[in-house]
Amino acid sequence: MGGCARGWPCLVAPAARGWGPWRAWLRLHGNGEAPAAAFCGRRAKGSGGDPFAGARRRQQDDWRHRNKTVLTYLAAGVVGVAGMSYAAVPLYRLYCQATGLGGSAVAGHGSGEVETMVPVKDRIIKVTFNADVHASLQWNFRPQQTEVYVVPGETALAFYKAKNPTDKPIIGISTYNVVPFEAGQYFNKIQCFCFEEQRLNPHEEVDMPVFFFIDPEFAEDPRMARVDLITLSYTFFEAKEGQKLPLPGYN
Repeated sequence: MGGCARGWPCLVAPAARGWGPWRAWLRLHGNGEAPAAAFCGRRAKGSGGDPFAGARRRQQDDWRHRNKTVLTYLAAGVVGVAGMSYAAVPLYRLYCQATGLGGSAVAGHGSGEVETMVPVKDRIIKVTFNADVHASLQWNFRPQQTEVYVVPGETALAFYKAKNPTDKPIIGISTYNVVPFEAGQYFNKIQCFCFEEQRLNPHEEVDMPVFFFIDPEFAEDPRMARVDLITLSYTFFEAKEGQKLPLPGYN
């Protein structure tokens, strides 16, 4: 037997030996009851029999806190991505119009710059025209000319014709692209009817002009060296509340 706390002798568990011999000793040294802490190898009351219970609880609390933090970040990320996706369409469309990305014709230059352009006479380009109508729009829509020939730095005028053959007014809106896509950055529109609502009354027919030019820098770009044909395509859709037009170049 070795020594224990409070001067109690080191006792084996009562189950291993009878209580008889110890009761007499306890009557002399104690109150007749053996305290649980008097037995070596037994744990203090209230510990639940597990010395690591407190550490486990702290670890579980820490895990719960970390999981909540991760979920918070994930939720914020989802909301952020959704917001970016909602704003991406109009921003990308503006970017396409400014740079010609995806076959989108560039917004027209000022009249002063157009007047000072120097045509590249030895570079003739054939421009063809295409017209499409979405299935939801009951219009007749077509180009009035199949092709025109232009040189970089020279303005040109083309026309499309649209007709509403129905007995009710219909509002349409159009989008466009340029093929090959790489030429879009050099195809500049001074005036056109794209991305603007067009209302046609029953059986009304209208001419829609497209005033454009090809930037003189087209002739200096090595990628355009073999390009002598450009196609301008317009597609009309019925204008409905909440409807989004497809991006230029990806119709």
